[in-house]
Amino acid sequence: MFRKINPKEISENAIKLIAGDWALVSAGSPENFNSMTVSWGGIGEMWGRDVAFIFIRPNRYTYEFVEKNELFSVCFFQEKYRESLKICGTKSGRDGDKLGLTQLNAQFTSSLTPIFKEAKLVLECKKMYSDFIKPECFLDKDQIERWYPDKSFHKMYVAEIKNCWIAKS
Repeated sequence: MFRKINPKEISENAIKLIAGDWALVSAGSPENFNSMTVSWGGIGEMWGRDVAFIFIRPNRYTYEFVEKNELFSVCFFQEKYRESLKICGTKSGRDGDKLGLTQLNAQFTSSLTPIFKEAKLVLECKKMYSDFIKPECFLDKDQIERWYPDKSFHKMYVAEIKNCWIAKS
């Protein structure tokens, strides 16, 4: 069960939530959706709106779902779900039911965005802007070789947080 809150009421550290705890990004419909673990991104304010921004490489199966859908979710979990997040970060939904290997149970918002019953924090986001990371825009060129030796650059999405829920305690 969740309780709706204003995103400004999120009390946890956003850097820890994303980089330390990780999150699942999910998009699609009840008939067909996919999720992937992310540890890059952020939560903040842009263009007068509360936003989340995420990064997805085009070779990831979830990329197709985020591209095709206006909405996606970002779900954060307690540490006890770390193994489930590892599975969602290393297995592809193209190859089978990776969620069946986890402790996670999908449900859907009134907008039919996939989220998870076990999440401690859920952001339902509407895409506002996207673009690929461009090698010519790096000011620190060392980052290209470190993170993109195969030149598989992420696509960045900036999305308005339309709904924010926390787990009821």
